[in-house]
Amino acid sequence: MYDQATRDLGAPAAEPTILQATEPDGAPRIAVLDILRGIAILGILFMNINDMGGSLWAMFGDFRNLGWTQADQVAWWLREVIANGTARCMLELLFGAGMVILTDRAALSLGKRVVMKRYYLRNVLLLGFGVVHLFILLWPGDILHSYAIAALAAFLFRRMRPRWLITIGLVAAVAQFGGAGYFAYYQPLQERSQVAAVNEALAAGRPVTADDRKLLAKAATDDAKRAKSKAESHAKIVAEDKARTGSFATWAAMQWSVTVTLQSQGFELIVFWEAVSVMLIGAALYKLGILQGLRSRSFYLRMTLIAYAVAIPLRIVGAIEQTRFDDAPKTMWATVEVAREAMTLGHVGAVCLLLGTGFGARLLRPFIAAGRTALSIYILQTIVCLWILFPPFGLALYGTLGWAGLMATALAINIALLLLANAYVRRFDIAPVEWAWRSLVEGRALPWRKATPPPFSGELRPA
Repeated sequence: MYDQATRDLGAPAAEPTILQATEPDGAPRIAVLDILRGIAILGILFMNINDMGGSLWAMFGDFRNLGWTQADQVAWWLREVIANGTARCMLELLFGAGMVILTDRAALSLGKRVVMKRYYLRNVLLLGFGVVHLFILLWPGDILHSYAIAALAAFLFRRMRPRWLITIGLVAAVAQFGGAGYFAYYQPLQERSQVAAVNEALAAGRPVTADDRKLLAKAATDDAKRAKSKAESHAKIVAEDKARTGSFATWAAMQWSVTVTLQSQGFELIVFWEAVSVMLIGAALYKLGILQGLRSRSFYLRMTLIAYAVAIPLRIVGAIEQTRFDDAPKTMWATVEVAREAMTLGHVGAVCLLLGTGFGARLLRPFIAAGRTALSIYILQTIVCLWILFPPFGLALYGTLGWAGLMATALAINIALLLLANAYVRRFDIAPVEWAWRSLVEGRALPWRKATPPPFSGELRPA
């Protein structure tokens, strides 16, 4: 299977490269999508491990709390510019592609109503797995439940033409660019300029108007709110550090508390909006043959260069703004989603370019196994980090590693998981968590071991 995948990955074709169906429920495998999924699911640990091995609240406050040595700064910059949010974005794109694959395949034999019922069941069950991940395995950053909910909405648009899917999908990025650009960046910037002018007039003894004094009062109130917010953020970080280095009870209570707080503050709505939008773009890119590597090398070269040309400068500017550690309005509040999606498309293009070469195909071949076992790898990352490395009852490494140490740890874990995934798929057809999920969808226990071929009888028969 892998040899065929490697041969097929390099050249464009008229149809997606669908490998021989080896999934027990008959799901087709597309090698390029498995590679992208494998890269994304391993990459997501670089985004999560800082919240697993250090304060999650620090990500909403002062991320120097995790460490800010020279090595930490290099690790943070690499993560922020190249990777931040891209693994999540790639998974959202692939979720949209999977929606098209699953529903189109099933529609040929089952009919539209049955397809909808089956797809909704699939995602309701995934939602259940996400809830377990949230409240039993205690990971507040779970994406399974979010993607399951988003997929239920994205499904309604699946049959639209690619240009409409892309248009609707870009709404989130455009809305953030316009809304946050005006309300979060331009307005505060203008207000700061006006306040500076009024203060300059007062210092020079010039008269000011009643509106000017109202503006100064508002600015003072805003400054007080920001100071209070900083103090509250610092208190949250201190409380989290204490709880997560205490006992199992204090650790578990803190994890539940973070989950409840994030959900109550509308975090889920933001993730839903983002995920639906990118899923629709992913569905369009699949229909256009882009995600499967079916376009020409010149197409992927242009795509990669343009995407990186947009993303990299925006990311660098955003990183500079964050590392000023001040209260000034930031352009990245408006451009973060545009930069995230552009960087992800650049990564997709780069992977497809690599797969067009013999060396690249060999280099990326192991990620097929990670893509086939992505759900189990995602859960294993949580178990290794939250239940072995960083909890107070395990190795108790919480708070002991800076950015550099956390990124190095994520790399080591991912190498081990990649090796494990490749060893596993040589013997089994389906990974454990995937088996449980798909068995529930099918309503029967799926076979999971590879079928043993019958012994050779010495007699050759025509195929």
